[in-house]
Amino acid sequence: MKKFLALALSVAMALSLAACGNSGSGAASAAASSKPAASGSELIKVGVINNDPNESGYRTANDRAMREMFTEANGYEATFYNNNDAAQQIATAQQMIQDEVDYLLLSPGSTTGWDTVLQDAKDAGTQVILFDRMLEADESMYVAAVVSDMPKEGVTAVDWLASQGLDEYNIIHIQGHMGSDAQVGRTGALDEKVNAEGNWNYVVQQTADWDEATAQQITQSVIDSGKSFNVIYAENDGMARGAVAALDKAGITHGVDGDVIVMGFDCNQWALQELLAGNWNYDGQCNPFQAETINEIIQGLEAGNAPTEKIIYTPEQGFDATTISQSDVDTFGI
Repeated sequence: MKKFLALALSVAMALSLAACGNSGSGAASAAASSKPAASGSELIKVGVINNDPNESGYRTANDRAMREMFTEANGYEATFYNNNDAAQQIATAQQMIQDEVDYLLLSPGSTTGWDTVLQDAKDAGTQVILFDRMLEADESMYVAAVVSDMPKEGVTAVDWLASQGLDEYNIIHIQGHMGSDAQVGRTGALDEKVNAEGNWNYVVQQTADWDEATAQQITQSVIDSGKSFNVIYAENDGMARGAVAALDKAGITHGVDGDVIVMGFDCNQWALQELLAGNWNYDGQCNPFQAETINEIIQGLEAGNAPTEKIIYTPEQGFDATTISQSDVDTFGI
């Protein structure tokens, strides 16, 4: 029904020689609102809610891939909104539903609080596809989720750390945005290990909210306190870099053959170069390229074919400074 009304409106506008377009301000932007004159098919209307692209190199790559895929040239009328605040995301999602988007593509800033949005979308006939991050919601409330396996990322990293065979693990744990799927997954495995093993200890466990400068301040405060530590477990590369800046300022060695093990996530190319140089020890991959898979799901739905899997995990791995190659940096760096 929504598409029939949209087509009728488009014809009426053409007959009256009127034209209109969307314009965005702040973090929101929109594609042109009318389909190409030469096209005989209707544009698919999508609303894309993502996190701040300045959050990290991962997020920049993820946001860019989405914007490059969901264009008028590819058959879409897309509205984009970027914000890390879940309340702002929720308000925007409700507006997009009222604007009758066909698909709501959602990377939630928090895993909870979305029940009303999901129900409103279902009632309006808007199909929800999650990407990058999961929600605590019944699977019937969304069509599919194209995500990283965040708990597995945490397990892979913690297993690698355990394999280093330290007599004692005194860890500065720098967390990401609290409640986000990435933070929950990457924290979970480490919490479990610290709770289970007597020689695994948190020197500090604190969020830097993905911010490099805050991570540096957290690490500097531990250094100033005189507490002993030998592991930095930072939940993204930017925060790892901030922590390393504090180590360097204090003259504390790190990386291969250093006094402190440095661990990050996301596999920014510059971070993998730090591994290659031996300055860091481990980096966990988080694959940002989900747009193509989402497009395939939408095209299948438009043809009447539901996805065969509800949750689609992007392939990922972890990298060790002692085995990484330049080819790995070139291939997997974002």
